Amino acid sequence: MLQEVKDLQNRAVATLFAKLKGSNKSLTFRAPTGSGKTRMMADLMHRVLSERNDVIFIVSTLSKGDLAGQNYKVFKECADRAIFPKLKPYQVSSEISGEERLFIPDDYNVYVLARDLYKEGSRLMRGALVEFIDRITGNLFGNGQNKQIYLIKDECHQATSNLDELSSCFTKIVNISATPKLSRGQTPDVEITDDEAVTSKLIKRVELGAEEDDFETALFKFEEIKKDYRDMIGVNPCLIVQISNKDKAEDEFAHIEGVLNKTEHQGLKWMLIVNENKKCKTNDKVGKLPVERWKDYAKENASTVDVIIFKLAISEGWDIPRACMLYQVRDTQSKQLDEQVMGRVRRNPRLVDFEELNDKAKELATTAWIWGILPDNAQKSCQVKLFGDERDIPCAVKIKTTHLKPLTERRDFDIERFLSGLAKPVTRSSIFQLYTNLQKVDSNVASHSFEYAGDDIQKWLLYAENIQVVQREYNSYICNYADSMEVVKDDSGEEKLVSFPMSSVYTDNTNYENISNWVWKRKGVSSNKFSFDSEAEREWAAELLEIANKAGGVTSVGERNPNYRLMRTDGTMEPERLSDESKALWGKNYLVNSEIRFEYYLDGTHFSYPDFVMKDKQGRIHLFEVKSVNVSSSANFDTEEYKRKIFALEECYKQCSLLTDQIFYLPIQKDEEWHIKRFMNGEESNIGKDALERFICGDTLHGWG
Repeated sequence: MLQEVKDLQNRAVATLFAKLKGSNKSLTFRAPTGSGKTRMMADLMHRVLSERNDVIFIVSTLSKGDLAGQNYKVFKECADRAIFPKLKPYQVSSEISGEERLFIPDDYNVYVLARDLYKEGSRLMRGALVEFIDRITGNLFGNGQNKQIYLIKDECHQATSNLDELSSCFTKIVNISATPKLSRGQTPDVEITDDEAVTSKLIKRVELGAEEDDFETALFKFEEIKKDYRDMIGVNPCLIVQISNKDKAEDEFAHIEGVLNKTEHQGLKWMLIVNENKKCKTNDKVGKLPVERWKDYAKENASTVDVIIFKLAISEGWDIPRACMLYQVRDTQSKQLDEQVMGRVRRNPRLVDFEELNDKAKELATTAWIWGILPDNAQKSCQVKLFGDERDIPCAVKIKTTHLKPLTERRDFDIERFLSGLAKPVTRSSIFQLYTNLQKVDSNVASHSFEYAGDDIQKWLLYAENIQVVQREYNSYICNYADSMEVVKDDSGEEKLVSFPMSSVYTDNTNYENISNWVWKRKGVSSNKFSFDSEAEREWAAELLEIANKAGGVTSVGERNPNYRLMRTDGTMEPERLSDESKALWGKNYLVNSEIRFEYYLDGTHFSYPDFVMKDKQGRIHLFEVKSVNVSSSANFDTEEYKRKIFALEECYKQCSLLTDQIFYLPIQKDEEWHIKRFMNGEESNIGKDALERFICGDTLHGWG
């Protein structure tokens, strides 16, 4: 799995764990569907249980599907495989005969409740749950075991008034959802944003179909990508179609079935899933199976079902990573339901081994096509592509990137000798304690313990017993960028050169600037209006626009840039692409598909994607990461954590500038002023906007340049 994904999930859980120790009784964790909420839930519970033996968890799964069963399976697998060995999960079930009393045992520490169990009048709510809570806590009648109960409300946007009536019995309540209900006070305390999840390749980006597209248009698009999906990703993709829940459903399905029965589409296999089994329908071999098994078959990567038509049956609790397209016929009038349905097609089907894919396969695996839904965070998603011939910009702008080497590559470090030189422990830790310790260290260190030991359990035990010492050594090494940082190399060992991606996507955040003299043009539209992530970023784009104009930037979208040399296959140059006039090339480093990134360390490894890249007329590369310490309406950036990140970037950029001969900048906005830190040849300096302009434009008067 990608290190960025591990780090993103680990940071979220670590933050939630820290906040759980605070005074607030109720916390809300928001993460998009497909981001691994169940595993992060297991991680959180394991961290708590590793420190406390007086806590148990009740996990209430509020969706209409079999989310309780899915969660329980994940928790059980994590426990059985010793990933999170402190978990002892139990799924509370009402499948007992006659009037037999429902009993909940008390020798577990994670209890999973399905939604139907705590409806009014259910066996659980007729006394079994109250009796269990009192037996564990004594909060009701004072005769319990004095344990504390932490309630996790999965899919917390669903109302559970009967369970809420018992809230006084719970020490902590953790709300988890992709769409928390703000009207019920579920404002996220910890959040993985969609942008973070997309950037790390944890979930797919959304490409919206045109409003006028009909179902057959979506079907043609599906057939267009189906072969590549199978050949390049190794997965049979599927298109899911959501129809109305009531009156319009029959007419909508009749239209869809008519399109599917056309001669040109008869090779496609489809199925209709609704709540009434007798109304389910299919033209696939899955029809030979009981309807109860259709869903399990359909979600398998090798399933032959191409199109899945449903009402509300898969809005929650059904993982189907092979789904890559969604066509919504019904109008839900519910943003929360739309977000839940979209989540069905945003899971990365090759998350575990994503790095093994080629570039085209990676793009396929991280793109979701959606028609009929206009989500808040994607309603103004804009596609961009490089102007001119696809070779122009990549040949003109070539950038070196850096990463951090593992501890084993430190010049003077021998892990075998290091471990053998440590003092022998007086007593041996249990295997469970060792795995607990493993969860607390950097993921690179944890992974290295298995790489080092291989199949030798004694070597692993020695490593795990001393893993905190190895972690301290790792921290000392990784933060010393002179040792740990290096320029990324290609397969042949040469320094790898990257550039802007051929195409990318950004979300319209209304911070607009009209720009025609940079590397991007809007895809499918003639507008030169671009938006930026923040007002500070927009203002800095305006500064760079002014500098580019003075430096002789590209004068119009689509104009070929002459500041490069392309070579023919016979080794000669293409003279028509050369010019005596040098011009500046610059652009936003859009995250989607970008390889322009630099690794640094701050409580774990992270990647910095500088906001802007500029190549000046002298051929020098300038990279800008824009920051603001102003208080905004959306977030308070003037925090110790934010300052720590700035300091970490300063150390990173200083070494990056030395290794790559590129020039890095941290323009930091405070009030209306810009404070610019420049990193060049391993040295840091502070410069003003005028000095920056002279430096980039090549004016050597008055000592500048």
